[in-house]
Amino acid sequence: MEKITNFFKTFLLFELLKGMALTGRYFFARKITVQYPEEKTPQGFRFRGLHAQRRYPNGEERCIGCKLCEAICPAMAIKIELAEREDGTRRTTQYDIDLTKCIFCGFCEESCPVDAIVETRVFEYHGEKRGDLYYTKPMLLANGEKHEEQIAKDRAADAKYR
Repeated sequence: MEKITNFFKTFLLFELLKGMALTGRYFFARKITVQYPEEKTPQGFRFRGLHAQRRYPNGEERCIGCKLCEAICPAMAIKIELAEREDGTRRTTQYDIDLTKCIFCGFCEESCPVDAIVETRVFEYHGEKRGDLYYTKPMLLANGEKHEEQIAKDRAADAKYR
């Protein structure tokens, strides 16, 4: 009996009819495709995009040169060099992130004790050659100044979970 059933299913193209029924069911349903450049999907406050370095309200950079972000980076995308000031504090002379290596895991952001390095919501950036995605300290500080308002809002929203 099973052989006869299989024969009729094969002969009448039963699987094809099942597939067409499924297609017909979703053909008239409401579409959920996002037309990207015109429409944008909402992002959470923990979205991890382009890196930025922050400054204190007095204008001084936050990074104290502890090198925790460099040590924890699984892709080894961060390179830091330090110098000591006259007052005995350490500050970075070089802080580079190679975004072609970075996996945007957020470990650098989580390990930073002073919230100096953050990942912004910016995901619309590109580089036409490899060197374009190598971000230096002045570039990271410029990103931080440009997006500080959004970064502060995201940090305030995330504060109760930290």
